[in-house]
Amino acid sequence: MNTRNRPGRVISPQPTASRPPYGLGTPAGALQARPRPAVFALDAATAMANPACVTDKGRPCRHPLSNEAESQRLLEHELSVKNAFDAIVPVLKRIAGLQHEVDFIERAQKIAIEQLGFELPAQILADAWVADLDMRALYGACVMRTIILMAERAQARNPHPGTDEMVAFFLDSGYHAVDLSPCSDGRLKGLLRYILRLPDGAVRSSKAYAGAMFDVDANVKRWVETELIRFREGRPVTSDAGTRYLKIGVYHTSSSNPAHEGCAAHGSNEVQAAEKALQRLREFRQAIENSFCCGASVDTLLIGVDTDTDAIKVHVPDADGEMSIYRTVDNLALYRQTVNDDENTARMKIYQAILAASSQDGWGGGNGEPHEGMRRLITSLLINNLSQIEYVCSHWGGRYSDIGHAERFINVGDGFEEFQLRNLAYFAHLHTVEEGAADMDVGIKIFKKLNISHGLPAPVAIHYRYDSRVPGCRERTVERCQRVKAAIEARYADLAQKGLLVCGMTVQDKRPGSQIELVEASVS
Repeated sequence: MNTRNRPGRVISPQPTASRPPYGLGTPAGALQARPRPAVFALDAATAMANPACVTDKGRPCRHPLSNEAESQRLLEHELSVKNAFDAIVPVLKRIAGLQHEVDFIERAQKIAIEQLGFELPAQILADAWVADLDMRALYGACVMRTIILMAERAQARNPHPGTDEMVAFFLDSGYHAVDLSPCSDGRLKGLLRYILRLPDGAVRSSKAYAGAMFDVDANVKRWVETELIRFREGRPVTSDAGTRYLKIGVYHTSSSNPAHEGCAAHGSNEVQAAEKALQRLREFRQAIENSFCCGASVDTLLIGVDTDTDAIKVHVPDADGEMSIYRTVDNLALYRQTVNDDENTARMKIYQAILAASSQDGWGGGNGEPHEGMRRLITSLLINNLSQIEYVCSHWGGRYSDIGHAERFINVGDGFEEFQLRNLAYFAHLHTVEEGAADMDVGIKIFKKLNISHGLPAPVAIHYRYDSRVPGCRERTVERCQRVKAAIEARYADLAQKGLLVCGMTVQDKRPGSQIELVEASVS
């Protein structure tokens, strides 16, 4: 999160009309702009290689609003986590060649500790003398142990601070809670921390669904819980503060191969993905207003992500809170338009782009501009995302090499909030397998290409959080893990029988900083 222009810590839930546009508070001429090397316009050839920018002699682009220090921290985090998962196969290949040695178990454990950072399951190694080493089970176990290890390291490093400042900004923009529902595609796994540059703790909820088709009923329940906390406890503000609940839907597309690498749940059709997500947001808003009457209103926002570049496209609401799939601000275009500007000019152009979107007519026409808090929020998200566009430019030439799926595991249940990375995991949020069958089927289809076609199993990490304040909650959560595991193995019985589906189970207390606890399959 770029906090250089964040508002002060004084909370003013109801913005006043006299406040200047967000990010435009610096008096003209107060800052002297340094000369900046020009970034050249793109032609058709260079646009395919680097869609954001190109400079002379291969120099990297430097946007005046990008946060380079944060990008460097995120890069170290990304490389650390992905390298840990990518090390599993080479290490197991090395261990496989030792399975008939006399001191196999000792040597295998030594290699695993040195190269992977943990011990291997002793029973799998001990059984190797009877038959060949069960490499599929060993692979699944390594994935689960790597998840736990990376989560512990991420907690210790705390790579993304700033929760209090972001909560204050949300409140100052008029929002006491922000709830995101992205598509469950693994390329959006880094949505919060990377693409939007938001601290995890500042967001009320972020649960992914195939095609961003979130459960309206479940989301209404979450809204009720949030409002009850405000009414009973006054957190984060009291129920009469005049703030709103913000629901954000996030769909995605692929600029380099839109017909095949877009959202699988919508047949890689960007228009359909946007329309369906927008329809779901409208249904949620209508459900709240119909069920709870006067004053029970929510704001909604629709965001599209190009998973090739991580650039966002924001659908700007009008004065009535309505959105159109044709009324947008394209942040990749804004990056190109502002990369040579000084900070104040760049901020002004971003604000003007939002106003220009609001004033357009035709299919994208609406009823005026959104309220000031929404404009400030959109401005902040666009500025944050400029850093991510530059991040992709600096380290991947403006476009990821893995524009398609390259996930390491399927995450079922609750997400692993400790680390969020692009293409790390395909997420399936479900209460029962029957309810989440569509999400699971898409995940298995992805891993048939990634792993199963090469003889590796699809690793499924079943993870649920419990509330230690509630008696018996942990025990019930463990039982839930076991039921979901049994249901998944029954649904994909053919894969499970061949060892091509490996399910691991973990639980975790809801308290911040709680450790992930491995649940053994034998627990009853």
